[in-house]
Amino acid sequence: MAYQLLLLLWVLWSFCAFANVEKVIFLAPPAEELPQDASIDNLFLTRLSEQYSSVRTQINASFPSADSPKGTESWFLLEGLRPGARYELRICWLATQPTSFWLYTHTLDHTFATPDLLSSLSAYAYARHAQLDSEDSQRLLLRKVKVPTSDIGSTFLFLQVVAAADYFSLNQTLMEIVPPVAVDRERGPSPAGFQGSWPALRYSRFNCE
Repeated sequence: MAYQLLLLLWVLWSFCAFANVEKVIFLAPPAEELPQDASIDNLFLTRLSEQYSSVRTQINASFPSADSPKGTESWFLLEGLRPGARYELRICWLATQPTSFWLYTHTLDHTFATPDLLSSLSAYAYARHAQLDSEDSQRLLLRKVKVPTSDIGSTFLFLQVVAAADYFSLNQTLMEIVPPVAVDRERGPSPAGFQGSWPALRYSRFNCE
């Protein structure tokens, strides 16, 4: 009996270690095609869509500061959205990496018309140019939506992810250098009660780790 109890506790602990989740529910804007020039491609953003429903990456985080009160900002591109549909995007990460996340979606016009957002997006894109090699860039381009996702057109949004380290350690290195956070990001139709763009049995998940 004691052995069974210990086994149950171990299973529950293992589950809880992966249980941290943050999510945002959003409404897709009216139909709008991505710019046909290379302006979006040159941002080097990871794309999430119905066709490419999972991405694994690490997200940089930092302790809040006067310049960055919520931590470090990262940007992604949500494309192939059905206009007017509601979506839920979830980000999951290990409990062993205590982090606070904030998720925001922005239209192209709003992003480019808001100086703080445009500055953040530009800084992230500039850093991506320095980090990614030619193979990484090609892999990003391969994730572009190839065909229209519906007969009523499609649309897109920018996803802004802000990550703040939420721990204290006696290890001075961990306090000075916050390690990247391994995450799963899932995007798909909203749960029951919302009208998503795909049937409930065909949930599309857009993950980032």
